[in-house]
Amino acid sequence: MRKKFEEGFKARVAIEAIKCNKTLSQISSEYGVHSNVVSRWKQELLKGAAEIFGKKNNSSNNGQVIDNLYKSVGELKVENDWLKKKLKLLG
Repeated sequence: MRKKFEEGFKARVAIEAIKCNKTLSQISSEYGVHSNVVSRWKQELLKGAAEIFGKKNNSSNNGQVIDNLYKSVGELKVENDWLKKKLKLLG
């Protein structure tokens, strides 16, 4: 049966491997994980870190999404107010 490890645990082990203060064998015995797994997590961390720093800043894209949402909310509010007025005139 395979063990399931939390992401935080994997990150700690991979960071320990990147530091190179201990050998993979020492890290694997300390954390109770096979050295091949430690090596794989280290490679995944290095690959993931490159992707994180390679991405462009998404804050401008998020700003556009937020602006569009505020615009939609405003339009719906105006429409709702108009419908309330018309309903009062009919009732």
